[in-house]
Amino acid sequence: MSYSVFRSVKRGIVHVKTATGALSVGVNTLFYIPHEVGGTETYLRNTLLAIVRQESDVQLTLFTNRENHEVLTSDLGAFPQVRFVRLNFGARNRVMRIIREQLELPAKVRASGVDVLWSPGYTAVLACRCPQVVTIHDMQYRVFPQDMTPMGRLAMDVLVRSAARRCGRVIADSRFSKEQIVRFTAAGPEKVDVVHLAAGRNFADLIPPARRDALLGRLLPGDVPYLLCVSALWPHKKIHTLVEAFGKLGRAIPHRLVLVGKPGLGEPEVARAIDALPFPERVIRLRNLSEQELVALFQGCAVFVLPSLYEGFGLPVLEGLAAGVPVVTTRCASLPEVGGEAAVYYNPNDPSALVRTISEVLRWSPETRQERSRAGQAHAAKFSWSATGKGTVDSLRRCAETG
Repeated sequence: MSYSVFRSVKRGIVHVKTATGALSVGVNTLFYIPHEVGGTETYLRNTLLAIVRQESDVQLTLFTNRENHEVLTSDLGAFPQVRFVRLNFGARNRVMRIIREQLELPAKVRASGVDVLWSPGYTAVLACRCPQVVTIHDMQYRVFPQDMTPMGRLAMDVLVRSAARRCGRVIADSRFSKEQIVRFTAAGPEKVDVVHLAAGRNFADLIPPARRDALLGRLLPGDVPYLLCVSALWPHKKIHTLVEAFGKLGRAIPHRLVLVGKPGLGEPEVARAIDALPFPERVIRLRNLSEQELVALFQGCAVFVLPSLYEGFGLPVLEGLAAGVPVVTTRCASLPEVGGEAAVYYNPNDPSALVRTISEVLRWSPETRQERSRAGQAHAAKFSWSATGKGTVDSLRRCAETG
């Protein structure tokens, strides 16, 4: 999953109605640490808001932790069909979180009387009396094992495969992720539901130029064009190859390179690539941005680049298209499923392909750029959080009905 942020906008209260189709859903949010789980935060918060805004016969019970309780009550506390059960522990110690999740959460779920439990963060409760649905976003740890420690990888494998086996349904972010889940777990294809993510509408809503310039002025030195990449620094993201390509473009372009995202196990390669540049000062690194700052960066960039070899969905690609900017990425994993014909692709196995592709995009005429911008926004508009919410509830209902 990619690095992103969330916009919380409450558009009114949805009143609960009693109906034959009423569904009580427990939501296991114990994995969620605000600002630390990347794209899964965007997924969780936007999907929950979509559900409460449009599914008036769905009641949610959120099982929260110390870190996320305040954020989630701020997002959803005004909706009468949402209640909260706080478990009094933090999630930053992942081992202790998993242990207490398995030991304490089942009793809380049983006492809540929910019809079905949804775990949106890869793992699920192993002993639960009600039906369960789990969202498995990708199988990155199997395809790129170097992204985790051996012990972390082993624990992840046990938990993910157990969740896929025990849960009545599995939600995948893309058709690609579904294929991977079926390949690496015991889940049959008939129990895996594909529910796409979406870019927030704020990415397509143009920030007034004066406001955007003010936002960018606080982040970037001078009024200089820039290339943008938004991604956590894991080895499979191949961010160092973008830095190297930027170095080869050299003095031929005036641009800076802006990297947004938290450090990961790919940090040493990226740091070495930056140090090797003849102009390392032209690389700007940012993290922990506000929603408006991130949107301003997307809307103001010359090109958005994601050189990743593996994405369960690749949300920043869709956000770049929604913002109306050229998006350069690979045809790996789910990226062509998300980018469609609107993104520009290059072959990551060709060392010079990224340099050539960025150069070609930068040479687009204003007319071509405008035409591609409209096509990108039209493609991004095919995805919506409303559809994500509906698809999620459909999966939850199927699980609750079949037990």
